[in-house]
Amino acid sequence: MASGLRVPMHVDRRIFTPIDRASYKWKRSYKKRTAIERVNSRLDVSFGFEVHTIRGREKMQMRCGLALSVMLAMALGRIQEKQTKQKRSLVRSVS
Repeated sequence: MASGLRVPMHVDRRIFTPIDRASYKWKRSYKKRTAIERVNSRLDVSFGFEVHTIRGREKMQMRCGLALSVMLAMALGRIQEKQTKQKRSLVRSVS
């Protein structure tokens, strides 16, 4: 008779997740990941955080906060100008 092998969750959180991967809860939370990855990519590429010379956690937190504020302000400006299709765009559309 074979017994199951128990591996602690802290060994590798990517493999042993607290939510079962076959559940609906996992699918709902995983869908949110794409939006977060888009924001992370924009921070890296468009705002230049991939290659930076910032040293110190406080400085980095402030710069990330400013970049996120700029993204929100641009989206708000687009919404106020009735340009809802371009609210996620960082560049101005040619009209």
